[in-house]
This record gives sequence, structure tokens and C-alpha cells, in this order.
Amino acid sequence: MKTFSIIGCGAVGKTVGRLLHRSGTIELRDVLTRSIASAQAAAGFIGAGRPLAGFGELQRADLYLVASSDDAIAACVEGLVGRAGLLDRNTTVCHFSGALGSEVLSPAAALGAQVASVHPVKSFADPAVCVGDFAGTWCGIEGDPQARELLGELFGAIGGKIFTLDPRFKTLYHTGSVLVCNYLTALMEAGLRAYQKGGVPRETALQVMEPLVRGTVDNVFRVGTAQALTGPIARGDAGVVARQLEALDDFDEELARIYRALGGVALKLSRERGQAQEPGLAAIERLLTPGTPGAP
Repeated sequence: MKTFSIIGCGAVGKTVGRLLHRSGTIELRDVLTRSIASAQAAAGFIGAGRPLAGFGELQRADLYLVASSDDAIAACVEGLVGRAGLLDRNTTVCHFSGALGSEVLSPAAALGAQVASVHPVKSFADPAVCVGDFAGTWCGIEGDPQARELLGELFGAIGGKIFTLDPRFKTLYHTGSVLVCNYLTALMEAGLRAYQKGGVPRETALQVMEPLVRGTVDNVFRVGTAQALTGPIARGDAGVVARQLEALDDFDEELARIYRALGGVALKLSRERGQAQEPGLAAIERLLTPGTPGAP
């Protein structure tokens, strides 16, 4: 049976480590973190692994999973490379970053190791919960063919659904996840501020928003973004857009900038949808571009 070790065991490392251990497809050797206490806690959660706080005692394994923060990946690889005898063409090194490509593992590749990255597209807030609902998680992969094959098999065994990434544009790919996950949260906060200014208590506003947000998301996945678009820009209603921009400019310049930026994306979707009249859309385009005639 192949073996693996985890270097830097945060929420993702704990989740994947426990799932791989439970799958019985690969044996866990070492769990290495900054402190012995955190390594012991991680190994305890996983249910296996020898806790370590330094590279000096790291054993040879077939696969090393670097599960640290993005900023620490390079240092982890240097530590791994600095431990003589661990890496050759029969070993694989993988990291879990969605923003960095496998080229950050080049020091390991220089010693012959196969390198790759796997990015599970999931919010890992609570490893205990994530272990239970990981099955069906999409996992983006890029790197050396041999490494991709091994990792595809392992992640498939724990319920992951593999898709291939273009390493040249990985930062943009990860930005997509940030926009639809992290920035969706920020956008909902922006909406809450507008509701509150309109006299709706925050707790009530959240209840009002919930069916609207859930229905919109359902529509996007059912009919696509263009057909799911509703509201004044979808209708080409320039008068409503003008009044909303005027109100936002008076209330909160930050929210006004958000409205204009997202309005530009919505305008393109509205044109693609093809139901609004072009004169109205052209007027909205002027309104969304500060400094043009007709703009606030």
C-alpha cells in the first residue's frame, strides 16, 4: 500500500487526511505542523499519523501533501527538499492552493519528484462537518501526468469529482471562486446596508433576502445567468437605475461603486438576454459610466 504524509495540517489537511485514512487506499505516516501540540491535535482528528514539529524526523513516503497556507507552501517545500533522501522520481508532492500553480513545487521537481496541485472547491470552515459532506466536491487538478493520475484515483476514492485546470490562468480561476463565494457574502452585506437605510431592521432584512437570494441562485443553475437576470437593467428601465444611483451617491459612495461595477456586468447579460430595448440599455450604460453625458 502506498504511503502519504501531510505537511502543514489545517482544515483542508485534516479533512482530506481523515478521508484518505478512512478510505483504506493509502497509509498515513507523518503529520508535520509548526508545533507538536497542533500536530498531535491534527493526528488525533485524523485518527492516524505520527505528529511532528520539524522536518528532521520526517519519514519517506510515496506522497507528500502540503496543506499549509499559500504563503507557507514555498517554505514547506524547501524544508522537504532539505531532508535528504525523501524525494525522487517515485515520490509525488501536491499542494491544495487554488491560487498557486504546481510550479511553486519546482524545487521538489528538480529532485525528480512528480508534482501537482489539487484544489477542492469547498468552504472548509469546520473539518468535522466537511468530512461528512465532502462527497461530490469538485476538485481542480493540474500538474505532472503521473501525479494527476495518482491524485485523481485518491480523491475519487473519497468522493471527489475531478476537473482539469489550466495552470497558466490558475489565479484567475481561483478569483472566480472568490467572487462567487467570498464576494457573494460581501455583496449580501452591501444589500443589508441598503435595506437598513430603507428602514428595515437587519434581522428582518435577512429574512426578506433569503427567499430572494435562494430563488435567484436556483434560477442561475436552472436557466443560466442571462435568463436568470431580472430587475431594472434586465428591463432596460433607465429611470429606475438613475434614481437608484442618485440615492446611492447620496448615501454611500462605496455601495454606488459596487452598483456601477456589477451593473456593467448585468448590462452585458441583459443584451445577451435580448428582451430589453437598446435605447434604454444605452441610457443605462451612460448612467453607469461616470463622466459621460447623462451620468449622475
